[in-house]
Amino acid sequence: MTNTEHLSSRVPDALAGMRLDQALAEMFASYSRARLQQWIRGGQVTVDARQWRAKDKVLGGEQIELTATLAEEVTSLPQAIPLPIVYEDEHLLVINKPAGLVVHPAAGNHDGTMLNALLHYAPELVHVPRAGIVHRIDKETSGLLVVARTLTAQADLVQQLQERSIEREYEAVAMGVMTSGGSVDAPIGRHAVDRKRMAVTRSGKPAVSHYRVAERFRIHTHIKVHLETGRTHQIRVHMAYIHHPLLGDPVYGGRLRIPPGSSESLMATLRTFKRQALHAARLGLQHPESGEPMEWHAPLPDDMTMLIQALHDDRVTHE
Repeated sequence: MTNTEHLSSRVPDALAGMRLDQALAEMFASYSRARLQQWIRGGQVTVDARQWRAKDKVLGGEQIELTATLAEEVTSLPQAIPLPIVYEDEHLLVINKPAGLVVHPAAGNHDGTMLNALLHYAPELVHVPRAGIVHRIDKETSGLLVVARTLTAQADLVQQLQERSIEREYEAVAMGVMTSGGSVDAPIGRHAVDRKRMAVTRSGKPAVSHYRVAERFRIHTHIKVHLETGRTHQIRVHMAYIHHPLLGDPVYGGRLRIPPGSSESLMATLRTFKRQALHAARLGLQHPESGEPMEWHAPLPDDMTMLIQALHDDRVTHE
């Protein structure tokens, strides 16, 4: 089964001097450079209504028309897994992902993922690379993410991510009492020894997080974090880097800390909170078809609401 969709875009001035295939790889990041080269050779790409070679250099401002003929892009099977959908139209879906649900199949999680659920809910996503998933959140992080339902929408949303124009704000509980908000501008890459972990490293990719204090507790802080970039584990790594790791984080969090003189109830709440206290609470973007600004909010899940209330009550008790 095949599917054909037309993509149209103008070459940004910032890509001037690049080979055509390199520029297309930047503009249509959902597709590999090899796939784009194949389409160029096959005459499926025109530049200002003319066919170019992959090695021809762009100047910026050229009009690209790409007719993509795709076979099925996704080999995973559809599965009837509940999906909390907060918005949908013919171009995109916005999901409020629960903690514990893996977004994309990988080693150790070959099915039972959000991608499998998407293929069941919207079978047309089999024609879209990665079933339309343009950004991810960790398995044990809850909250909002957007899924493109068409190739055109996916290309547009990927471009918004690259331009850092998609607004993503998270709520979290960090270890330690933070005196004020601030920013962390520190590159993130694979850990030099443990390749399953990420770390702040000179050779990493640029990563910027902005945080502000929502409420201080005795030895914890409820914070809101705005992402300027979206690196793997970014908030978890950045907060650990400034010595305020997220409560419950099994990878970057360190030893559990309990306020002195805590009630049995608070101690039980802290000991049984087994995931990073992190929730993607707000998502804002321009609609890929209409260009209209859109924004969604997802309230804190029950486990984080109970955690924050318990820490609040403890602080009040000890004032």
